[in-house]
Amino acid sequence: MATEAFSPFDLAPGRLALGRFQIEAPNRQGGLAATFRAHDNKHDRACELVVFPSALFDGRDQADGYRRSLEPWLSVRSPHVVAVRDLVLAADGTLIEVCDLPTGSSLRQRLKEGPRFEPDQAVDVGLQLLDGVMAVHERGLVHGDIKPQTIYVSERESRPHVALVDGGVTAGLWSVKHLGDRTALIGTPFYAPVEQFGGESPDVQSDVYNVATVLFELVTGVLPWPGKSLLEIFQAKLDRRLPSMRQRAPDVDVAPELELAVARGLAADRAERYADAAAFHAALEPLAAG
Repeated sequence: MATEAFSPFDLAPGRLALGRFQIEAPNRQGGLAATFRAHDNKHDRACELVVFPSALFDGRDQADGYRRSLEPWLSVRSPHVVAVRDLVLAADGTLIEVCDLPTGSSLRQRLKEGPRFEPDQAVDVGLQLLDGVMAVHERGLVHGDIKPQTIYVSERESRPHVALVDGGVTAGLWSVKHLGDRTALIGTPFYAPVEQFGGESPDVQSDVYNVATVLFELVTGVLPWPGKSLLEIFQAKLDRRLPSMRQRAPDVDVAPELELAVARGLAADRAERYADAAAFHAALEPLAAG
């Protein structure tokens, strides 16, 4: 753990933080943390610093508990999950998660700027996401907040390549702060399954639900459920009828097989939803182009 003095001013472009990280610029918008593009002089490589300020924690011991809760992410290796390389706890209690630098732009930005994805493109993206999710689940972890903002898209060999960022961040903080077995809604209401509205923590099936919601939005340009308020969204998600792409976006030409494959990931009843990411992946594989 770091013993060097640390100040938020060390994160200004051109400064050297903790005697190791050459700060280049602020990077993407984070939720609980600020993110910076930097160069790791210790390993001579580009990186992203995800900085959790000391004010987020009730003392340095709690910050160290959060660091330990994130340690299993150091072992996750997948081309579809941005790697966590180090976890550095500064002397003042600031925690810095050192990650590979995400390439491309967020899927949210891509959706704002470009057209909807063609169904075969969405299937390709879904298979990549589920590959990443399976790598996470194999380590006994869950991502907990898969949405367009936590998915990065770049072009490789003329096809979109996707990778997840920010795995385990919110759920880990809730746990280390000892806020109870029943949580506040962790994640984003538009992408979270109905059980999380009741306080259940994210799990394997909630990650599946997140991915299915993203795929629905890629193909249709809209979310599966109408509503703007938290109550409207919750009530819509309680409907046992599976959401229909063709009903939400009548102009979309989508194969019934894809409609059904995605809809099963959105089932309100856990028993009707895919049991895990591998089952969802198997359902999408026959729909992949060529």
